[in-house]
Amino acid sequence: MASTGASQWASMHSYLSGFGNFHQSEALAGSLPVGQNSPQRPPRGLYAELLSGSAFTAPRASNLRTWMYRVRPSVQVGAYQPWPHAGWQNEVLTPVSPNPLRWRPWPVPSVEDEPLDFVSGLQTLVTQADQATSVHLMRANQSMQGRAFVNADGDLLILPQQGRLQITTELGVLDVAPWELAVIPRGMVFKVTLLDATARAFVCETQGAPWRLPELGPIGSNGLAQPRDFEVPVAAFEGEGRAEPHELIKKFGGRFWLAPCGHSPFNVVAWHGNLVPYRYDLRRFMTLGSVSVDHPDPSIFTVLTSPSDTAGVALCDLVVFPPRWMVAENTFRPPWFHRNVMSEFMGLIEGQYDAKSDGFAPGGFSLHNAMVPHGPDAQAHAQATQATLGPQLLGGSLAFMLETRHRFIPTDLAMAHSQLDVHYADCWAPLKDVFLP
Repeated sequence: MASTGASQWASMHSYLSGFGNFHQSEALAGSLPVGQNSPQRPPRGLYAELLSGSAFTAPRASNLRTWMYRVRPSVQVGAYQPWPHAGWQNEVLTPVSPNPLRWRPWPVPSVEDEPLDFVSGLQTLVTQADQATSVHLMRANQSMQGRAFVNADGDLLILPQQGRLQITTELGVLDVAPWELAVIPRGMVFKVTLLDATARAFVCETQGAPWRLPELGPIGSNGLAQPRDFEVPVAAFEGEGRAEPHELIKKFGGRFWLAPCGHSPFNVVAWHGNLVPYRYDLRRFMTLGSVSVDHPDPSIFTVLTSPSDTAGVALCDLVVFPPRWMVAENTFRPPWFHRNVMSEFMGLIEGQYDAKSDGFAPGGFSLHNAMVPHGPDAQAHAQATQATLGPQLLGGSLAFMLETRHRFIPTDLAMAHSQLDVHYADCWAPLKDVFLP
């Protein structure tokens, strides 16, 4: 069943509902074969093509695949040649330090000064020794004109912070705005059209297990992100799949490659499967918290997780801090001072994060690696310890955290950037010794 979503802006497209569901969709009636996947002659003269997101023999519960019925098969593409991309970095050159790090927002240049689309506007902020998880900043001032992109190395989680995006995929179109997210699975071709003059987004690449919903445990069957609120595009195709030649950019083995494609790669007329792109409105997240005392672990805010081979220790978790009521009594309500075995990359989408009184603006981001102490700045600490406690609505703010089992290593580009806040650690200097022996 298609749904129209609950975004605060008008989407031009309808969607299929449900996380992990097995969907089917056709842009033209009668395009899907019935009762089989690969008939001798598929309907309407289409080509049958399978995209597998897991090994064929993966357990049924984790097996991911989608059958596409397209005007032309994806093998019909020219030879790939290396395509330089200065912003996306894979080699780890900078030794990782145990310092807390923070960056002010990186401005989006004008199209006259530096034309950037979704792909050329990607710049790697942090990565890992094996590139299992990387975080990039995307800044764009123009749409992908005649270009398409496919990442053969990993899944892409896109968090717009400024500007609305229209993401055309092989399976259909996703409209995504700030306060929403989109996930493009590994191997899925897509392109991005800007619906505003400029755009800025955080992009997380994971090369491990696909994103899934976290287990709920004692929370029970309801809470956090609801499966029905995830939305999948319906089938759509361009120019009857014959016109609109594209350049196809592929990330493969950590390098970028470019090949000519004499037709639009977005020529899938019908499809069925569970390997799909999707979007989610973070306003729908059911936030849980303490209604007695103390501040629960931030894991209570997990939206999606990419698990590792160690139970409970994720390759990467996506955690959000949305508007919510704070009611805990006799409690220091902001996040406490802590050191964590996990590494934390945090970004601010809108508003003000409750643990930082200054210096952390929308579009900014910070990094606290494993066992690096961090917590509320001195001013936020003073306000929280002296506040008259009562029910408080923490509204108008959205922050996110990407938490991983491995250390994040900042790139040379990030460490040399003028927006690096070299005085970040000074925010804790005013904390005084008030011990009463």
